[in-house]
Amino acid sequence: MEREFRYRGRTVGSAEIDFIGDLIAAHPQASRRELSRRLCEVWGWRQRNGALCEMVCRGLMLLLARAGAITLPAVRNRPNNPLARRNRPEPVVPDNRPVLGGLGEFTPLEIVQVRRGSDEPLFNSLMEQYHYLGYAQPVGEHLKYLVKARGQAIACLTWSSAARHLRSRDRFIGWDAAARRRNVHLIAYNTRFLILPWVKVPHLASHLLGQMARRLSRDWEQVYAHPIHLVETFVDEERYRGTCYRAANWVVVGRTTGRGKASNSYQPNRSIKQVLALPLDRRFRQLLSQ
Repeated sequence: MEREFRYRGRTVGSAEIDFIGDLIAAHPQASRRELSRRLCEVWGWRQRNGALCEMVCRGLMLLLARAGAITLPAVRNRPNNPLARRNRPEPVVPDNRPVLGGLGEFTPLEIVQVRRGSDEPLFNSLMEQYHYLGYAQPVGEHLKYLVKARGQAIACLTWSSAARHLRSRDRFIGWDAAARRRNVHLIAYNTRFLILPWVKVPHLASHLLGQMARRLSRDWEQVYAHPIHLVETFVDEERYRGTCYRAANWVVVGRTTGRGKASNSYQPNRSIKQVLALPLDRRFRQLLSQ
């Protein structure tokens, strides 16, 4: 009888399951980590930046083991997982001198991608201290930007992997489910946008969004080996009106349902938010649907 499982966009049938079982049997002393690495190498299962999909592969093998399709070796150790048990960012005393005046007095601004850089701790701490949602480690592909004026930090922006399912956005694009599964990685989500409280510069927020629209796809391609064709964000209307996004040519494409991805009912369990989007390429519908 044909067995078939689907995990993170990959379909695994009886032949693949038997192959994994044979791989485990051929390396009886191998750990789960080593087995996942070997399997990724044989399958050529790599991320778009060339790294092996080891964590996803281990998730697949765990799914198969729980279903009784394979038998995994016993867990040898449980190392600390900094993603699951992440310490809050350490407080950093920022340069909080008032930044007041017209935008032209401070341009050009210095916009630095700080992920894995020396300024990342400062970025994380500013988000933790001054964003109303606090700091949250971005999921999946992501970039972090610290904005400085005359050497002083004035703003922070985070961009990460987009939601896999978002009805209003999907209608705006007009793609089908298969195209969405193939191409959702070509969308980025603005998860955090912070103007620091001592900064009072009219039109700064929309200016930064415009600067981001010009460089984000190029920066993403340098890190993850693929471009970005559309960006999206959510605006909590109980707090904000999204004026700076509209001023930067973002458009409202709908609203969320108020149900998180972990919801098991059709009842809203959180605030309903505006969904805004900005195409970074005029051919975005064609590029995302192909």
